[in-house]
Amino acid sequence: MREIVHLQIGQCGNQIGSKFWEVISEEHGIDATGLYEGDSHLQLERVNVYFNEANGGKYVPRALLVDLEPGTMDSVRGSRIGALFRPDNFIHGNSGAGNNWAKGHYTEGAELVEQVIDRVRNESESCDCLQGFQLVHSLGGGTGSGMGTLIINKIREEYPDRILNTFSIMPSPKVSDTVVEPYNATLSVHQLLENTDETFCIDNEALYDICFRTLKLTTPTYGDLNHLVCLTMSGVTTSLRFPGQLNADLRKLAVNMVPFPRLHFFMPGFAPLTARGSQQYRALTVPELTQQMFDARNMMTACDPRRGRYLTVAGVFRGKMSTKEVDEQMLAMQQKNSNYFVDWIPHNVKVAVCDIPPRGLKMASTFIGNNTAIQEIFRRVGEQFSLMFRRKAFLHWYTGEGMDEMEFTEAESNLNDLVSEYQQYQDATADLDWEAEEEEEEVPSSAATTKVQSRTEVKLETVIETSKETVDE
Repeated sequence: MREIVHLQIGQCGNQIGSKFWEVISEEHGIDATGLYEGDSHLQLERVNVYFNEANGGKYVPRALLVDLEPGTMDSVRGSRIGALFRPDNFIHGNSGAGNNWAKGHYTEGAELVEQVIDRVRNESESCDCLQGFQLVHSLGGGTGSGMGTLIINKIREEYPDRILNTFSIMPSPKVSDTVVEPYNATLSVHQLLENTDETFCIDNEALYDICFRTLKLTTPTYGDLNHLVCLTMSGVTTSLRFPGQLNADLRKLAVNMVPFPRLHFFMPGFAPLTARGSQQYRALTVPELTQQMFDARNMMTACDPRRGRYLTVAGVFRGKMSTKEVDEQMLAMQQKNSNYFVDWIPHNVKVAVCDIPPRGLKMASTFIGNNTAIQEIFRRVGEQFSLMFRRKAFLHWYTGEGMDEMEFTEAESNLNDLVSEYQQYQDATADLDWEAEEEEEEVPSSAATTKVQSRTEVKLETVIETSKETVDE
């Protein structure tokens, strides 16, 4: 089996993570106490990717729940699926990180991290063949961002050859919970750049937009947003959890999606998204799904893919459909919008097809795009960061925990490098720049050779003339 160890960190991570377990337990036919009550043998075929089997036929999520304060943990324990998780895997401090990255990364978090890594070791050792880790956290707060990146660093040290995959909730300008979000996010991205293999960027602003515009919810709650995130997470992990016509694992996804090691930030999307009232007026077909999943309004990241170009794309289709039709539709999409795809990576659209649709739908598709437009998010965070950092606003909270200003400067320049890297590959074209460079080189060289020729001719003439003169004499 190719197992995955799941970690959810901080308030946001735990809320989304618990919802994720709710969704996938339902898909695998596992009830709130961990007992199987499904109706298809396919549900159990690869259930071990996410669940451990305990005695008495009980399935236990291979999940660690981490927070620096007990509040969120208690609400997960008291929720409908609280009895599903293993009690030893709840790890919490008592003081909280107070939205401070330094507290999560250096002081409070550092005290708790050994305990977490110990549990990670425990879960990893009971695996047959560990595929990798997935983390759910937000980058705006203290625990998810500070302690989340600390745990990532530790896991990277201990398991350098396993895939590390994060679902990171990016701060967005319209939905801001804390003033110091730009600091926390920049310091986190600085770590994610170096240490993760795949990062799915999810954005509250984009989720709100989907709820308002597409689903026509007038007052979306965090529950609604989390449900959207879970649809995406469930879709992204489908091909790991169910046997399908094309099986993908975390490593295959990484190999196909990441052209350069630093550019591993993806935009996820989901289709079909329709308002409750208008579902009956739409037919779910493969062309319809393909059309919708490439739509900018379906992206879970608040940046417009039309302003950038796709380096790579992966689509996961679920439900009874023909692979041939899926391939044709994806190819048609690529050919129609060819200038939105970089031309120097041929065949940069990958597809996985799985026979089992999500609950309550006939068919669905999940979109994962590596688009250069995602630089907008980093640019936005970077601008807000520099506005505050130039005045050294709020900095004493971080330096008080033992941080150095140098670290902020490094993180900022790393973020700016990332933005310019995306821009560089957005502007790159396949063959034009090579030809242009060659032409430029040829021009001076040909001029130089004519000069050399003329010089040698002059020399020869003088030699001949002098020899004539000597003969005459």
